[in-house]
Amino acid sequence: MTPAPIAVALDAPDLETAARWAALVTPHVSTIKVGLELYLRYGPDVIASVRGASGVNIFLDLKLHDIPNTVAGAAKAVARLRPTILTVHAAGGPAMIRAAVESAPNTRIAAVTLLTSLSEADLDRIGLAGPAIDAVRRLAVLAVGAGARALVCSPREVAAVRAEVGPDVMLITPGVRPDGAASQDQARVATPEQALADGADLLVIGRPITGAADPGAAAATIAAALRRMIPTP
Repeated sequence: MTPAPIAVALDAPDLETAARWAALVTPHVSTIKVGLELYLRYGPDVIASVRGASGVNIFLDLKLHDIPNTVAGAAKAVARLRPTILTVHAAGGPAMIRAAVESAPNTRIAAVTLLTSLSEADLDRIGLAGPAIDAVRRLAVLAVGAGARALVCSPREVAAVRAEVGPDVMLITPGVRPDGAASQDQARVATPEQALADGADLLVIGRPITGAADPGAAAATIAAALRRMIPTP
């Protein structure tokens, strides 16, 4: 059975829990996402622990954002861990994005456009010209022009970004919540089915899976619903 295009966010309290969650969900999903908190707490060891013997894709979500030389060094340092995807902030600018791309040639660099926790009011406060969909489109075009092969945007903007950048750029959408799930700290959300229908390639889902009594069963249920939407080759 082909794994569903889901990246399960392992925001776990400890390494043992992260490894257990990964083992439960990897039969059903294509990707495991390791975020900043887990990576800073356990370092490179976390990658081997959650990858296990499954060979699942690793999405290393560090959201690098610094001067180009520093980001180049950081990207080179983590490239040896063989992550499939590594995130940087698009707002770091084209030189920074290009530095990451050149320093990790075997990793897909994904540029984060706007955090899904930001509302329109937040954009006004930080001085970023909105509305959100326009800011996301500007950052998406900038990032792809600098060599990013993936973009992270909320499901609310994925259709517009797909129209802007074409079919060859991977679109990753956090802020995905199944019907009935709480939005928590996400401001711009949609269901998995809607995000996929609008053109997303990879859906980031965390607490609706990892917070369930049985994370494996929760992942299987969401994965089954998505497989019904994907045409059989």
